[in-house]
Amino acid sequence: MTDLRVRIGELAMPNPVGAASGAFGYGEEYDGLTDLSRLGAIYTKAVTPEPRAGNPVPRLADTPAGMLNSIGLANPGLEAFVRDKLPGLRGRACAVIVNVAGAAEDDYLRVVERLEAEEGVGGYEINVSCPNVAHGGLAFGTDAAVLARLTRRLADAARDGARARAAAGRPDAARRPLIVKLSPNVTDITELARAAEGAGADALSCINTLVGMVIDVKKKSQVLAMGSGGLSGPAIRPVGVAAVYRVSRAVKIPVIGLGGISAADDALQYLLAGARAVQLGTAIFARPEAPAEVLDGIAAFMAREGLSKVEEIAGLLR
Repeated sequence: MTDLRVRIGELAMPNPVGAASGAFGYGEEYDGLTDLSRLGAIYTKAVTPEPRAGNPVPRLADTPAGMLNSIGLANPGLEAFVRDKLPGLRGRACAVIVNVAGAAEDDYLRVVERLEAEEGVGGYEINVSCPNVAHGGLAFGTDAAVLARLTRRLADAARDGARARAAAGRPDAARRPLIVKLSPNVTDITELARAAEGAGADALSCINTLVGMVIDVKKKSQVLAMGSGGLSGPAIRPVGVAAVYRVSRAVKIPVIGLGGISAADDALQYLLAGARAVQLGTAIFARPEAPAEVLDGIAAFMAREGLSKVEEIAGLLR
């Protein structure tokens, strides 16, 4: 019998297919467009301590086999998220992973510590790899020592929060996993992966977008107001698959693969490379039903191969 459930740390997900941060808002935006109950997880839009308007427009550009974005982590801020967005996420059949970002270490810590007291949060994806902000983002994800220090502080906060919930007799006392989102814009991604694992990360997600630029030849100017942005879509899939292959062999914690997935075979490449779960991003903009189609394709593949668990897929790679 095919069992699509996967476990990331102490968090059980109903299946391995998630909607990536930045592509799915806070879930409510896609109600009525697709069946959210078929998702394994929603990775929310980034949450920062204070509201962020994001970068100036234009901040989106089409590219061959992908797109560039320079949104700049626009979001309503921590307290507005707790008040206005989190209630709608509670009770979802899928896991809710909050993407956490900031301009300083204390920003990340403030978000995690605040959310540890709230119900309905399944875990945290730590965004140390966004290339579209002037402060924070890549600054934490390109230096192994800096990443380790931040991860250690956040892991301690997650442990303290779990203890506090257990002491209060709450049913959600399990420790919420810390998923560090890695950048491909580094020399050796495995160095960063090992640093995060050693500091207490429960899982890794890779990859975030690649730095890219589009120039309008007629206007002789950059298309994006900020000049460069993050490249996503099918163009980056081979980079993501290679990163997952390397990272999954460098660490013992689960790896979540993302980057350019739009069909089941794309997701299966990541799972064969060693990923425990996957995320879809850019594809959802055009086809909100894409995650469900990918899930059906994974299930069909497992049935054909006689597999009972998702993690067995990685063992098929020759």
